[in-house]
Amino acid sequence: MNMKNTVKKFAQCLTFAAGLIAGAAHAAPAETLVQRGAYLARAGDCIACHSAPGKPAFAGGLAIDSGHGIIYSTNITPDKQHGIGAYTEQQFADAVRKGVKPDGTHLYPAMPYTSYAKVNDADIKALYAYFQAGVKPSAYAPPATNMDFPFNLRWGMGVWNFMFASDQPFKAQPGWSAQVRNGAYLVEGLGHCSSCHTPRGFAMNEKASDSSEAKFLAGGDLNGWPVPSLRGLPRWNEAAIVDYLQTGRNTTSAVAGEMTAVVEHSTAHLNDTDLHAIAAYLKTLPPAAPRTATVQAQGVAATAKKLTAATNLTLGERLYLDNCAACHFVTGKGAARVFPVLDGATVANADSPAALIHVIMQGARTPSTDKAPSILVMPGFGKRLDDREVAALASFVRQGWSNTGAPVTEREVAKVRAKVRAKATQE
Repeated sequence: MNMKNTVKKFAQCLTFAAGLIAGAAHAAPAETLVQRGAYLARAGDCIACHSAPGKPAFAGGLAIDSGHGIIYSTNITPDKQHGIGAYTEQQFADAVRKGVKPDGTHLYPAMPYTSYAKVNDADIKALYAYFQAGVKPSAYAPPATNMDFPFNLRWGMGVWNFMFASDQPFKAQPGWSAQVRNGAYLVEGLGHCSSCHTPRGFAMNEKASDSSEAKFLAGGDLNGWPVPSLRGLPRWNEAAIVDYLQTGRNTTSAVAGEMTAVVEHSTAHLNDTDLHAIAAYLKTLPPAAPRTATVQAQGVAATAKKLTAATNLTLGERLYLDNCAACHFVTGKGAARVFPVLDGATVANADSPAALIHVIMQGARTPSTDKAPSILVMPGFGKRLDDREVAALASFVRQGWSNTGAPVTEREVAKVRAKVRAKATQE
């Protein structure tokens, strides 16, 4: 009997151990799925919009100025009452890819479901696993979205979707390599780069939806801030693109505006394979038509010579020497990976001077990333300089060296200053 009991207990132990092994084998893929979802959430930059200062991550509440009212981002934590904890995977997929909540309510396209429609089923499954099991629930209830009439009638979004949104999956273009295809999938889908970098129509619809159209990623406007074209990026090679996305800076440029948060929360966390795929894809796109020069450039040598002599200066030139030359130098060349180049810079030559005015008034700071942990800060001069002085300084930068941007008016500066004050009040 003792021998039988021993054998029986040994068999029970083996059965129990086998169960543990089987359970561990079953649990491992689930854990991997959550980890994959966390990475994809970074690629989609979900945290940037669905997190507000002082609130839990992904709990929503960030105020987004649509131009027709304030949209507050939703709580996407797994809280069952205030978040998405009660969503099924299909309901989650419909919200992400179609912009429709489980009760049939339409989301506004501030949620880039027009891009997320291209996310494949496997990645949707991973994202769902992450937001259900990898995010801490929060019972925070964001403020109600407050849109002007008729935009407050959400059923109208159904009409907008019918006219402008596409539910077509990602489609690779003929001749793409596996690397370029991967980059295009990330840019067109989760990266939703077109939300800012594609021009919009009268109904705030993107004028192009994928790489087959010339206007796709050809540049746009974000709340009055001109956004550059990403097509071809002729002034940068693939390494410079990767460097910029990974660290927020490269040998000629540094991030400013909304792109700062994109690098900090999203692209800096992508692996080298995906970043090089994105760069390779962007380099395949035929560049947008170059802008037509509106003024005669002062000339590279002439500008440096006059600033060096420091005589008979215009107001803009004097302000540049007093406030900018210590970092950007009389040549406008700056210092590699520290102070951006101004000679030939996109921000200085854009049709709209709004971005340059913003940077002069508010300054800029690079994000801290794993590969570039130091934060480089440009101070803002909005409190030191009045509208006339900012206009003069911006006009000089837009016309100095080889730059050919139109002069800036005091009215343009006053408009930007009013927006900056309004935003500060909202925050």
